[in-house]
Amino acid sequence: MSIEINNESAITVDETALQRLAVYALDELHVHPDADLSIILVDEAAMEQLHVQWMDEPGPTDVLSFPMDELRPGSEDAMTPAGLLGDIVLCPQVAAAQAETAGHSFLDELLLLTTHGLLHLLGFDHAEAEEEKEMFDLQRDILIGFAMAERRK
Repeated sequence: MSIEINNESAITVDETALQRLAVYALDELHVHPDADLSIILVDEAAMEQLHVQWMDEPGPTDVLSFPMDELRPGSEDAMTPAGLLGDIVLCPQVAAAQAETAGHSFLDELLLLTTHGLLHLLGFDHAEAEEEKEMFDLQRDILIGFAMAERRK
């Protein structure tokens, strides 16, 4: 699995934790090991520019996802084909503020946002209540499973 992480922000981030989470989540979702994923961390100005350009919304946001090959999760019987998942763009400054508000660590917020972005790359959405429940339940399950796997190390 090719997971490229590029930190263009001025904030130090535990990139290895993001990589371990992505590997864990993609394995759980039965995505082919030859799938490619890019995670980019940018500052608020760059994120605001992307947010305006692609979502037509002002201000920086926490995470944006840019799917490429429109891959979907596989199953135990049929793995997702190899391909380009796409890009997850994170804004550490926004994540830090959200972590403080939520009362958890900066890393936990980045792991949450990475999982959220990854699910968007795989076609999940939260526009409708039913979709939101499915996506957020899966997001929670991945984060809990990852935390448990990390504790076993």
